[in-house]
Amino acid sequence: MNLILDSLIFIGNSAIDVLPIVIFLFAFQLFVIGEGIPNFRRILVGFGFVTVGLGLFLVGLEETLFPLGRLMAQQLTAPEFLHATRVSVMGALDWADYHWVYLFAAAIGFSTTLAEPALMAVSIKANSVSGGAIGIWGLRVAVAIGVGVGVSLGCYRIISGLPLQYFIAAGYLVVIVQTTVAPKMIVPLAYDSGGVTTSTVTVPLITALGLGLAEAVPGRSPLLDGFGLVAFASLFPIISVLAYGQLAVLRHGMAQSTTEKTKLPEEEDHAL
Repeated sequence: MNLILDSLIFIGNSAIDVLPIVIFLFAFQLFVIGEGIPNFRRILVGFGFVTVGLGLFLVGLEETLFPLGRLMAQQLTAPEFLHATRVSVMGALDWADYHWVYLFAAAIGFSTTLAEPALMAVSIKANSVSGGAIGIWGLRVAVAIGVGVGVSLGCYRIISGLPLQYFIAAGYLVVIVQTTVAPKMIVPLAYDSGGVTTSTVTVPLITALGLGLAEAVPGRSPLLDGFGLVAFASLFPIISVLAYGQLAVLRHGMAQSTTEKTKLPEEEDHAL
């Protein structure tokens, strides 16, 4: 019964959030463009589905994904688990003893990014606009790899206690260098990919993971160390998508070079 009431509350809140968008679009259509709204009933039904879907999705995040990320962080950093899995139980724990945390962070970052609806939409549009030059799955996997690496590295930062700004500064330095040599077509898409990943699926999970990790690791503050994973999840997809574009150009150049080499003997035979 509580779950039903919570679902209705989330759906109501989603309706309040969606209402300004609906009012603005309808008002702009009627008073600025000066035309009627085509398929009015269908649009209203669509907004209704969106409202209910958002509400139920938020219920799922609140009841399942958010607690799951926090619980996994607490279990993977439990002293009894770490002492049971480390090679040597002598001495104090260091960052290398949390290897399961890094693996879990990379896996959860990769999988949640593949499930991001916003990334799916951007990948489909990029494939359509580029005439198939940018693959849908190629872009999604490139972004997912970047998020996985970024979240894993962010967990290492929390465990080691190193300052966040050093990682972010070094990462953007790599981005600047890559931007100068990457294909111009991929650069805007790479920068947008960093923002697309920080959406409804990825953010709640990695935020819960960061907070749970900061609470479980001795000497860490949830406020100072628990946040920051979203910054890693936004930065590293830019690096991975730029690398994806660079590799695509390199592979195309190698294929073209091979084709030219195979044509040369044929042209010589014709000349003889």
